[in-house]
Amino acid sequence: MLMSSNSARPARLHYMANGFRVLSSGDHVVCAVSGEKIPLDALRYWSVAEQEAYATAEIATKAMTAT
Repeated sequence: MLMSSNSARPARLHYMANGFRVLSSGDHVVCAVSGEKIPLDALRYWSVAEQEAYATAEIATKAMTAT
């Protein structure tokens, strides 16, 4: 039996104030604004209230100030 790989598979996360919890395994999440794939080890910006990830600080700032 072959073991399935998490590569190229999006993860489902629960974003919290100081981190996130993996709900469904994968190797990346998708930026809510740009659609860019963000590897989990590079994920630094997200919104707890909106439960979405952002690729860069600039994108996160724009998304959070637009509401």
